[in-house]
Amino acid sequence: MFNNEFGRYLTKFSRLATVVFISLVSNSNANKLMPEIDVNKADPNQPSFTSFNDQTPKGMVWQKVARLSDEFDHWDAKKWTKTNWNYGNTPVNMLDKNSGVSDSNLWIKATLNDKSEDRWFETSRVRSIAKIKFPMYTESRIKTAHISAYNTFWLNNGNVNNRDEIDIIENNSNPSRDYVNEDYPWQMSSQYFVVKNGQTERAKGNFDNRNLSAANTLKGVKWNDEYHVVGAWWKDAHNVQFYLNGESAGSIKTKKLFTLELHLIWDLWTQDSSWVGGLPKKTDLLDDSINTMKIDWVRTWRLTHQ
Repeated sequence: MFNNEFGRYLTKFSRLATVVFISLVSNSNANKLMPEIDVNKADPNQPSFTSFNDQTPKGMVWQKVARLSDEFDHWDAKKWTKTNWNYGNTPVNMLDKNSGVSDSNLWIKATLNDKSEDRWFETSRVRSIAKIKFPMYTESRIKTAHISAYNTFWLNNGNVNNRDEIDIIENNSNPSRDYVNEDYPWQMSSQYFVVKNGQTERAKGNFDNRNLSAANTLKGVKWNDEYHVVGAWWKDAHNVQFYLNGESAGSIKTKKLFTLELHLIWDLWTQDSSWVGGLPKKTDLLDDSINTMKIDWVRTWRLTHQ
């Protein structure tokens, strides 16, 4: 009887071991079969997401918009201008000297003016000369300044009381406020505004980059550690789909019509508020290893019929 019982236990154990082994082999093979999503290997002639999950509608093609695309090998005054504007209730002072192009990057740098009590955060803004509206897609490869400030890439028509605005990112990799959202170093902060006759409609479409696919090489990588590709597909008068590193990442749907032609804009700014992330240490503005937002390139397409 002992031998019979032992034999049954041995048989059960052997079956269980076989199941576990097959499961491990299957999972291993599944991981090997899962295609890698490396946005740095995407086709530069198309929106990056088309290299991994092409959602282009049938019968449509992406047509590059040269005046809203740049590899930033030099400063192109026919494409970009510096439209410095100081936000209220902040220490921000935007200046031409704090942005430029070098080493194949557009850069915006935060520096300290220790002689000013009110406007000690020197920075800049760069805006496209051309405008564009839906259906279109734009994306930019960006590495944030690692200071408590918003590193932004957005679209706006420039009229505060009558505007459409798409904030693709307002990212802060190093918030100084203790009670700020602890996810900021990974949160792709995205939103929209529709302002008509002073009346505002807005909503967020945020995304945490730790929720990218397991196969994505930039999953869980902080904004300041590597360049990330952020983009927006403005589909129609109500819908915008955001993208991060080749994958869809949050979306927005407006109630009011969203139809104005918009500029592309980058800037770097801060504010002593929980939603921005608080003011940086002034000493951070003296550290050239962390005080500069870098933009490797921007690429923009119109969606047109074949």
